[in-house]
Amino acid sequence: MTGYAETGEPGEDELLFLSLGGAGEIGMNLNLYGHAGQWLMVDLGITFGDDETPGIDVIMPDPTFIEQRADMLAGLVLTHAHEDHIGAVPHLWNRLKCPIYATPFTASILRRKLSEAGLQENAKITEVPLSGHFEVGAFDIELITLTHSIPEPNACVIRTSAGSVMHTGDWKLDPDPLVGANTDEAALMRAGEEGILAMVCDSTNVLVEGTSGSEGDVRAKLTEMIGNYENRVVVACFASNVARLESVAHAAAAHDRSAALVGRSLWRFYDAARENGYLTDIPRFLSPKEASMLPRDKVVLLCTGSQGEPRAALSRIARDDHNETKLDPGDVVIFSSRVIPGNEKSIGRLQNRLTSLGVDLLTTHDEKHIHVSGHPARDELAQMYQWVQPKIAVPVHGEERHMRAHAKLALECQVPEAHLAPNGTVLKLAPGPAAVVDEVFSGRLALDGSRLISMGSGALRERRKMLHSGAAVVSLVIDGAGELQADPQVSTHGVFDLEEDHEIADSIIDTAAEVVEDLPRPSRRNDDAIREAVRVAVRRRFRALCGKRPTVDVHLVRL
Repeated sequence: MTGYAETGEPGEDELLFLSLGGAGEIGMNLNLYGHAGQWLMVDLGITFGDDETPGIDVIMPDPTFIEQRADMLAGLVLTHAHEDHIGAVPHLWNRLKCPIYATPFTASILRRKLSEAGLQENAKITEVPLSGHFEVGAFDIELITLTHSIPEPNACVIRTSAGSVMHTGDWKLDPDPLVGANTDEAALMRAGEEGILAMVCDSTNVLVEGTSGSEGDVRAKLTEMIGNYENRVVVACFASNVARLESVAHAAAAHDRSAALVGRSLWRFYDAARENGYLTDIPRFLSPKEASMLPRDKVVLLCTGSQGEPRAALSRIARDDHNETKLDPGDVVIFSSRVIPGNEKSIGRLQNRLTSLGVDLLTTHDEKHIHVSGHPARDELAQMYQWVQPKIAVPVHGEERHMRAHAKLALECQVPEAHLAPNGTVLKLAPGPAAVVDEVFSGRLALDGSRLISMGSGALRERRKMLHSGAAVVSLVIDGAGELQADPQVSTHGVFDLEEDHEIADSIIDTAAEVVEDLPRPSRRNDDAIREAVRVAVRRRFRALCGKRPTVDVHLVRL
């Protein structure tokens, strides 16, 4: 029977796995399963820009491969509501136009995003209950409740006639998650007993020994720490960590303080949580304005911006740019969050600004258990393999070092096979031995203002060059015979100061004039030839004078 390798379409007896995002990196997850002429997508997320992507806040997988096969796309199943799993849906759904499946809390968060994008009427969401069982095209899917740092994380058991896959999503084994149900160990073991061909599993914390810790421990530690301070207390955390919101509310109440939410995303998650029956037995959170009217020893502020995001509440407070919230010397900020790799500089800048205000800081380096990870450490991964007993391990949700360490751990756990399938790798799971059958395009898209553009676009390459080396413009006025009619003019951005560095400016002008004058007569009648010769020479001259190679444009006016 023909299959993907011959037709480019999943065969009736084939089961394929393909990641277009999230395998080889942490973030922007996009996973595809192929079977019987159809594809199933699991998650569609984003990651965030950094200092190397000037002007870009949001990055997502390029869905070209599946967009070209949209007629084969049976649907999109979302494992949970974190941005790196659902954040790209409002940006990319119009390219796919497929049904969406999610549990109630994830659906609540996504509806808000779709409404902001004007897609609420078109992108329909089918709500699936916790532990739900449903069909999407050729795929029979069972959700298994796990624990994570957000309500309603789910593993997906994807059953086909060619075999079954356990797609874990993000998870941990938390004995006391506080909000939401505990991990459904019985369902995991039952799936293992029925037979799991492959487990596609979270690799984030595979390098961490032991276990990830419990939200229950964080609540106890925060309650203890808040009692140690006499002034205003700020807790910076991820807005999606609903259990952390509840813990701060309880910890504040234990010390006769009121808790307030500062940051729009915190309010969005709070409202979505209450819509779905969470956070209903805690005191009402105050607004920033209400909190500003209380004595410093009677309030705890929950703030967004633990990663140093410049527009988030905590960064604005640190810049004294928040209309309703101010910090005073002696106040304390507790960073109840981890440092996401790549955010070290922005967090450092934020913490320095807070320190300059006289604010005390408390981080995970100072105190254990003010934050715990939402991802499994090695002992938890080993336990999951004991329960599920897959024949094949496929590590995802990690950089290459994480995935390789995960594959090694899976083999140590007696899994017969472990295969790396980084982004763009089509891995055939069945029939026969697992094997790579194709490599496909897997790029990145950037949200540049209101447009989606390729991360490899010339505009972004030029922007990065300008960020590091600046830009220069040389203007030439030439007659029909190719003779200069005025001295060249030069202007620069970020290269040198024209008002102070006259010698550099004069040297660049002389270089441009000499290039034109030295060109053969036929070349002087060719505008493109003049522009390129001047551009190359001026760039070389900048390198000799300043040690920089700025982006150089040549404006030519022909009289």
